[in-house]
Amino acid sequence: MSFQPDKEISAHDLAERLGRGEELNIVDVREPVEWEEGHIPGAKHIPLGQLPQRLEELDPKQEWFIVCRSGGRSGLACELLSESGYNVVNMTGGLLAWRGELV
Repeated sequence: MSFQPDKEISAHDLAERLGRGEELNIVDVREPVEWEEGHIPGAKHIPLGQLPQRLEELDPKQEWFIVCRSGGRSGLACELLSESGYNVVNMTGGLLAWRGELV
């Protein structure tokens, strides 16, 4: 049985919240080449494979929105972070579903 994140948000709802000016903590767990092709403005880049070694870069008291290409890797990242005590929200559909701005 696969891990199901406690909290999820659609790409549309995340884009809407950013559009309203909310300051959200977003972590993109895609590989560097994917990141360079375009990412959500203000997102932090930590490839999934580096996440265990870079946990100290994330404040466990904050809420973190985790994104990837399609929602699979972000689900794995949510599992890892959740098990380490982080408050995480998986963006379902990943950047394939994203219609907001990319940089």
